[in-house]
Amino acid sequence: MGASLAELCIVACAEAFRTSREIIATGIGPIPRLGAGLAKLTHSPGLMMTDGEAFLVEQPVPLGATGDERPAPAGYLPFSRFFDSAVWTGRRHAMVTPTQIDRFGQTNLSALGGTHAQPKVQMLGARGFPGNGIYHPNSMFIPAHSTRVFVAGEVDRVSSPGYNPARRVQGGNYSGIELRRIVTDLCVMDFGGPDHAIRVISLHSGATFAHVQDATGFELIDAVEGETPLPGEEQLALIARLDPHGIRARVFKDDPPAERSAS
Repeated sequence: MGASLAELCIVACAEAFRTSREIIATGIGPIPRLGAGLAKLTHSPGLMMTDGEAFLVEQPVPLGATGDERPAPAGYLPFSRFFDSAVWTGRRHAMVTPTQIDRFGQTNLSALGGTHAQPKVQMLGARGFPGNGIYHPNSMFIPAHSTRVFVAGEVDRVSSPGYNPARRVQGGNYSGIELRRIVTDLCVMDFGGPDHAIRVISLHSGATFAHVQDATGFELIDAVEGETPLPGEEQLALIARLDPHGIRARVFKDDPPAERSAS
């Protein structure tokens, strides 16, 4: 069918958003956002979507849409109400792209190397990651699976919590921490191992578990049940509708997954 790696990852991200609940799906970046939209239009119609600004919408907003291309809003959702109705109640699932992830699922979006006062590389800062991490489910999308992202030891700065017992404060409430899926350019992973250990649950066509392990700084669990499903014709048509300007093709070299080497 000529499906691209980007389209395969969009379908995998959509699967991460699968739900029977009415929750807000937030995909940060083109691939997660298209995945959320695809989930809404296929297996999870109860997902709630926003226009990224201040409104709820019944139909996902296509990437790059302006003016009349944007669907009519279904309701007003100002920033302050977003926290009350979605974030603090756990009725949100976000998919983010951190700079570093460790074996506990802790992420880093803040800084690399150096000291807290003078890091080697200063990035965005923790932003909403600390609060998002303890209130509602989170998944991750990583476009370049490598040991620079999946680091040995602990991330340089903990921007969002994970399952590290050494970071747990006695008496703290960690019941809201729920990490679900990691979609990368090589595979799909989850946190279903013992003590929430990260498992590889599917491999993209052309990848092997050995390739994935070599690109990861910590030990993974092999729970592979098969190849990550390729998109069908209906899914490809919906993806094209959600991305009329072809922005997805800029994320990876736009080649069919079956012809792509995992090395």
